[in-house]
Amino acid sequence: MDWMIYGANGYTGKLIAQEAKRRGLSPVLAGRSESVAKLAQELDLRHRVFDLSDAAAVRLELDGMGMVLHCAGPFSATCAPMLEACFSVGAHYLDITGEIEVFAYCHSQHARAKERGIVVLPGSGFDVVPTDCLAAMLKRDLPGATHLVLAFEAGGGPSPGTAKTSVEGLGNGGRARIDGKVVRVPLAWKSRNFERDGQSRTAMTIPWGDVFTAFVSTGIPNIEVYMAVSPQTIANVRRMRLLGPLLRTSFVQNRMKRRVEKSVRGPSDDKRESTVTHVWGEVRDASGREIKRRLVTPNGYALTVTASLGIVERLLRGDTPAGFSTPSQLMGAEYVLLLPGVRVA
Repeated sequence: MDWMIYGANGYTGKLIAQEAKRRGLSPVLAGRSESVAKLAQELDLRHRVFDLSDAAAVRLELDGMGMVLHCAGPFSATCAPMLEACFSVGAHYLDITGEIEVFAYCHSQHARAKERGIVVLPGSGFDVVPTDCLAAMLKRDLPGATHLVLAFEAGGGPSPGTAKTSVEGLGNGGRARIDGKVVRVPLAWKSRNFERDGQSRTAMTIPWGDVFTAFVSTGIPNIEVYMAVSPQTIANVRRMRLLGPLLRTSFVQNRMKRRVEKSVRGPSDDKRESTVTHVWGEVRDASGREIKRRLVTPNGYALTVTASLGIVERLLRGDTPAGFSTPSQLMGAEYVLLLPGVRVA
């Protein structure tokens, strides 16, 4: 099967392309910039240069592809045209999004994906493989769970794409799953502490993708996701609630994204290798019974590389059920434990 990494010239896409080559895989590298040609030459791989504005042109560029690993965000803008092209040519669709609206859109295309015989799996990286698998393991531990809490503490700093997505999130507010429905809540709606290595870590609720996907994977109707940050960050984010309408304006969004482009480069090789991510999960049932698990994983970008390529290799082997899928549904709840550097804490 021929397959493509779109956005291969971006921060995460480049890491995935390099590891794919190391594994003996031969993806077609593609992106919106001619810089993808230089990377393809370095890796001795084929390449294509195109943007997603012309649907007919995208279909033409995807001709012959059996799968696309989509790494060019913000996915709020790029998912729909790429997914539509995948439907047209019959290619599996993977991406590395963490955006709730993107998960919801992809899920709404389940029937079309089944009819077309393709897999649609957004969130094949750190968003949301470790948290989705942890949620599935906890549901198995406590089948009657009614409440799920997930949290993580990530080191190393964001990539440019992640930072831009966070800028969009500031204008959209928070999200939580309450009684089975995704509900808009204020930024940093709740805060609490999690224990790590004998120390207490403060955290705030964020609109992480599991608010959508963990419900698909587990059916647990109440879901909150937290990110460990300093108390000062929580206070700053809560002050930003008053700026919600302003943060949604194109002027402010574009200005903030330009600042990201100038200042954010993504973690260096040394930083990725020296930082880890801690992931917490808790479930409880109506009787108050509670079960907790914790994972330690490599840096989120390093995990995105291995997690997404593991899913790619699974699809390359064939015999996969068509339709929308979460990582734990396609790969199993224990998938994250098979990835390099992941351990139960």
